[in-house]
Amino acid sequence: MFDKLFSGLGEDAPESRLPSERLAAVAGSSAAHEAALWLRAPTALAQLNEEDALAVVGFMRPRRFSSGTTLIRQGETGDTGFMVLVLGGEVTVESQQASRTGPVTLSVLGPGSLIGEMALVDGEARSATCTASTDVSCAVLTRDALVALIAEQPATGAKLMTAIALRLAERLREASQKLQVHAKLVRTLQQEIDVLMPTPDKRK
Repeated sequence: MFDKLFSGLGEDAPESRLPSERLAAVAGSSAAHEAALWLRAPTALAQLNEEDALAVVGFMRPRRFSSGTTLIRQGETGDTGFMVLVLGGEVTVESQQASRTGPVTLSVLGPGSLIGEMALVDGEARSATCTASTDVSCAVLTRDALVALIAEQPATGAKLMTAIALRLAERLREASQKLQVHAKLVRTLQQEIDVLMPTPDKRK
């Protein structure tokens, strides 16, 4: 099915096609409709409706990555102009932290997961390394395609950007909650240390 994604138009730049060609490419493709369904998954951009998701898919390129291939590398700044929608297989997300000698596995993502949407928007360095832990099939939205989508279908482009912003805000809230839990644990540990090892002033 994947080889016939978007009516078999392959990996050429979808933003270079005429709108009628792009519409025809996705309209009769069951794989394109399946990709649009994954794009609306809770782990991706659930705020999009079916029509908007299919329009976005029309601007995406089908890609395959073999197991072990690095899709995105932490700290990379020269190739940040794309995001990836996982359609099949699994991707391991790792982060290299200064306090550790090796990378820390943050998550393992499957179909319906989005990768790289933050750098697609702000163009900054990648925040984590994403590696195909199995053979992976996916759809890629480049920054050029995003610009073309916004110019050609501004309403859909606005909905897409809003959905991405909401997703990023949700991740920020989750990170903030984790920091609050971490801070609480640190305070509790410090209180226990103070009880076990009181300072000279407290022993008087």
